[in-house]
Amino acid sequence: MPFHLTSEQKMVRKMVREFARSQLLPTAAERDRAKEFPAENLRKMGALGLLGMMVPVEYDGAGADTVSYVLALMEVASACASTAVVMSVHNSVVCGSVLRHGTKEQRARFLPPLARGEILGAFAMTEPLAGSDPARQETTAVREGDRYIINGVKRFITTGKNCGLVIVTAKTDAAKRHRGITAFIVEKGTPGLSVGRTEDKMGLCASDTVDLYFENCAVPAENILGGEGNGFTLAMSALDGGRIGIAAQSVGVAQAALSASIAYAREREQFGRPIGQHQGIAFQIADMAVEIEAARLMALSAASLKDQGENATLEASMAKLFASEMVNRVTAKAVQIHGGYGFTKDYPVERYYRDARVFTIYEGTSEIQRIVISRHLLMK
Repeated sequence: MPFHLTSEQKMVRKMVREFARSQLLPTAAERDRAKEFPAENLRKMGALGLLGMMVPVEYDGAGADTVSYVLALMEVASACASTAVVMSVHNSVVCGSVLRHGTKEQRARFLPPLARGEILGAFAMTEPLAGSDPARQETTAVREGDRYIINGVKRFITTGKNCGLVIVTAKTDAAKRHRGITAFIVEKGTPGLSVGRTEDKMGLCASDTVDLYFENCAVPAENILGGEGNGFTLAMSALDGGRIGIAAQSVGVAQAALSASIAYAREREQFGRPIGQHQGIAFQIADMAVEIEAARLMALSAASLKDQGENATLEASMAKLFASEMVNRVTAKAVQIHGGYGFTKDYPVERYYRDARVFTIYEGTSEIQRIVISRHLLMK
C-alpha cells in the first residue's frame, strides 16, 4: 500500500488485526444467525482502547489519530461487520460529537465511560418521515424552566437498544427550520425514553437497530450539546466522520470477500484446473483488488485531511460514495465466483453480500453523497 503509515499506525493495525481474527471472526457467523449483540467482544474492545480511539488520554481515550482509527475499523469490519458498525457510530459520531461540541463538564462526565466502553453511544436523527431531509423531523423539545421536554419518534437507531446514552436532535424553534434544531445528550433510563421494536434486517444482524420513543422525556438544559439551534450543524459535522467510518467498513468487508474468493478460486477445480486459472475468474479477482485499493486510499486520504485539521466534507462524501458502492460490486462478484455455494450460509460471502447492502443507504445515501459532492464542485 503506497499510503505512508507511521510505525505507530502499523502497530495499531497489527494489534487490531490479531484481535479481530482471534476474537471476532470465529463467532461472527453464529452471531449473525442468532442476531446476538456482541456485548462481550465490545467490552474487550473497550479494554484495548478501541471504543475511544480518538478521545484524548485525559478522558481515558487512546489519543489515536483518524488514520489509525480507520485502519482499526477496516480490520474489525473484515472480521465482523456488525461489530464494526457499533464501533463506528460510537467512535465517529458519538465520542466525536461530545469531544468537538461538548462543554468542559460534558466532556469530563461522558467521555471517560464512553472511551472505556462502560457505556455505548447512539445517535438519533432519522425519523419515520425524515431521513435524507433532516429539516422535516417532527421531534420537539420545549423548554420548561431548567429542562426541556422531548416528544417524538426516532427510527433506525443503531445500538439504540444497547446504548447507555443517545445524542438526540429535536426542534426547539420550528420557525427556523434546520437552524431551529438542537442536539441533546439523553442517558438511558431517563423517564419518558423507551425502546421500540428491533428491526428484522437483511444484514448486520448482530447489531441492533430500533425505534426510540420520547414521551414527555425531561432532559436537563445542561445536556444541550453544542448550544441551542446548532443541532443541524453538529449532525452534519458528525456525519463527516461517520462517512469516513463507513468507507472504512466497506473496505474491510470487501477485503474479506476478496480473501475468501482468492482462497476458493485456488481450491475449486473445474475443467481440470483451479477456477482461478480461468481468465473469467482471474480478471474478476483483479478488478476486485483494484477497486478495494482505490477505496482504501480514498478513506485514508480523507482521514489524513481530518487529522491535519482540514475540512474533509468533500473527501468524506467521495470516500463514502465510492467505497459503499464498491463493496456491493465486490461482494456480488464474490458470490458469483463461489457459484451455488455462494448462495448458501455455509460460506461467508453470503453474509458479506447481505452486510454490504446497507452501506449505500445509512449516514447519507449515495444520492445524498452526489448532492454534497456536486454542490462543493459547482459552488466554488
